[in-house]
Amino acid sequence: MTPFGRRVRELRAARGATLSDMAVAIGVSPTYLSALENGKRGKPTWAMVQRIIAYFNVIWDEAEDLQRLAEVSHPRVTVDTAGLSPEATELANLLAVEIAHLPPEAVAELLGRLKILRKRA
Repeated sequence: MTPFGRRVRELRAARGATLSDMAVAIGVSPTYLSALENGKRGKPTWAMVQRIIAYFNVIWDEAEDLQRLAEVSHPRVTVDTAGLSPEATELANLLAVEIAHLPPEAVAELLGRLKILRKRA
């Protein structure tokens, strides 16, 4: 599941909307919406995110949060380290190999550290 898919599912559950009803309302198949929620589809297009925002009738911060989550929700990531340091390449390769074996608390810790470093940059 992607961060975007998790949030859409939470919003849908909070509003008591079925997957089928939401799919019809935003113009996609229930299969597509299920795949989007479960991280089996790539990151949604800007237009799809806008339809989902309109469906839930969210504004401002919540809409921006959905857009941000969509940007970081591609389930198959490619990291281009060309032109970066050898350490950056090593980090990318190590993460690719180890991420499936990391416990959830380690993933959360690494994510938290990266977000802190990102704010400093």
